[in-house]
Amino acid sequence: MKYVDSKLSIVGAGPGDPDLITLKAIKALQSADVVLYDALANEALLDYAPPTSIKIFVGKRAGMHHRQQREINRMIVNYTNTCGHVVRLKGGDPYVFGRGHEELEYAQRHGIPTTYIPGISSAIAVPGLMGIPLTKRGINESFWVVTGTLSDQRTARDLTHAAQSSATVVILMGVSKLPEIVELFKKYREVSEPVCMIQNGSKPDVRFISGDLDSIVSVKNEAGLASPAIIVIGEVVREKAQAVSEMLEQEAVLVK
Repeated sequence: MKYVDSKLSIVGAGPGDPDLITLKAIKALQSADVVLYDALANEALLDYAPPTSIKIFVGKRAGMHHRQQREINRMIVNYTNTCGHVVRLKGGDPYVFGRGHEELEYAQRHGIPTTYIPGISSAIAVPGLMGIPLTKRGINESFWVVTGTLSDQRTARDLTHAAQSSATVVILMGVSKLPEIVELFKKYREVSEPVCMIQNGSKPDVRFISGDLDSIVSVKNEAGLASPAIIVIGEVVREKAQAVSEMLEQEAVLVK
């Protein structure tokens, strides 16, 4: 028997900091009967859901798929039909390499009412929080957001087009492919092109490393940086270094 108030909300959890979630997302969580949440969704957000709600971790990471996508789809249908309102809580924005629209379509094919609630994408927010604007007048005219790894573990083809542009390039899910990515960009850009990597962006344990196309692989290996992390390639990466330099100069003046 189908639950009378069954529905699915595809909800963006933001980049990690639990304060970076929208009011609409909080309202969805407050009315949830079931929350299916991902590895990149901060578990502190589960506190917004009623104590009586069912909360199930369904996270997937490279090489460690806790739940296969087909199983998640079945869970969405089963729980909406038997419990009511299912919130699918996904890190960042569900429509930015999050398979959120696939899950929404699957639910709709089974006659389930659906809602999409956007989240702040880590692709934009995390560089900004580290002092890196993805666009800046006089430096670049656009930015690309590209996945580093396809579902079959190959390097994404669009990276070749991105490398040939003058745009800032933000690469998600690309840590394991860093050597291949660097070699590709070296074909089209100067080896001095700035690169940074940001792990656990917006969280208290955030880690940041930087270098250029010639050094970033060795810097990453020495730092032991691992997923989840994003890669930013482009001249705007220098903006963080400039901001840090100015801050140190101001502190030196105050000390004098």
